[in-house]
Amino acid sequence: MSKRDYYEVLGVSRTATSVEIKKAYRKLAMKYHPDRNSGEDGEQAEIRFKEVKLAYEVLSDDQKRAAYDQFGHAGVEGAAGMGGGAGGSFSDIFGDVFGDIFGGGGGRGGHRHQRGADMGYNLELSLEDAVKGTTVKIRIPAQVTCDACGGSGAKKGTSPKPCTTCGGSGQVRMQQGFFIAQQTCPTCHGRGVQIDDPCPACHGQGRIQKHKTLSVKVPAGVDSGDRIRLAGEGEAGENGGPAGDLYVQIHVKPHPIFERDDANLYCEVPIPFTTAALGGELEVPTLEGKVKLKVPAGTQTGKLFRIRGKGIKPVRGGLVGDLLCKVVVETPINLNDEQKELLEKLESSLQGGGRKHSPNASSWLDGVKSFFKEMGF
Repeated sequence: MSKRDYYEVLGVSRTATSVEIKKAYRKLAMKYHPDRNSGEDGEQAEIRFKEVKLAYEVLSDDQKRAAYDQFGHAGVEGAAGMGGGAGGSFSDIFGDVFGDIFGGGGGRGGHRHQRGADMGYNLELSLEDAVKGTTVKIRIPAQVTCDACGGSGAKKGTSPKPCTTCGGSGQVRMQQGFFIAQQTCPTCHGRGVQIDDPCPACHGQGRIQKHKTLSVKVPAGVDSGDRIRLAGEGEAGENGGPAGDLYVQIHVKPHPIFERDDANLYCEVPIPFTTAALGGELEVPTLEGKVKLKVPAGTQTGKLFRIRGKGIKPVRGGLVGDLLCKVVVETPINLNDEQKELLEKLESSLQGGGRKHSPNASSWLDGVKSFFKEMGF
């Protein structure tokens, strides 16, 4: 069964703000949570609950939402948190929905490793590389795990100790009237550990700023706006948490000859007016070499010729596109006296044929005369 649109699942528009998305999620999550439904209705409610939670996981994350908006469900398949564990527990809902009220992680408790931030990189490619595919080396600045301490933040030979305030959970209980809430520990700031002797290389952070060189394999057929995800190549996580991802955004540079339109290529081909009148054969460039283009006699400027299979094979599959050649008839310039005399003789000869030689001009002149007559000029 095909998946429903995530915006439809939450009942919000595609331009909804993060606040509107969270508000819709709160309402639906509480409505369909299995703990609040039982029997046959409970089974359906559990299905809806999982669907709502899955939609929220995507639309509440800027990176996942951007991928979903561009590629639909295919753009977020296999993303973190999108497998069979979407059912969740009531404590998950309490943490997601009410955690911000009490300023903490809300009910999940325990010391959690924090995932590193995702990063972006703009990669410029020539049209040829985008069409054929290539491998590019890029150098990026990023927070990486400190080699000296292995990410612990403690000086070599020592180790972090459990926080004496929270006992290593990273959270403390706070009572507010009848409510007991959990807050991030003010001593260790949620890390669950204290470092008495910080690592001199990273100053106890477990991460350092460093440049790293990566090899990016660009598949054939990519276009501007496409993104390549390099899993785990973003910033290093905190407290030994997993690294984020790197998203390489493709930008194809303008080409001096071709313009791209999806799978098709387009170019303009200037031809002498003699070739346009008499017909002939031209050599036309493609990304794979030269091909012959036959121009029939009497070809007018603007005529479009299609050369099958000389376009682009899309990165997501499909037929190879075509090359579209627009003929532009070029008027000769810098004529000498002999050439001018020959053209004048040709013009005199053509005028004798009238409509036979210039059907478009004759039709246009007839239209102009009719217009003047109607206007009384």
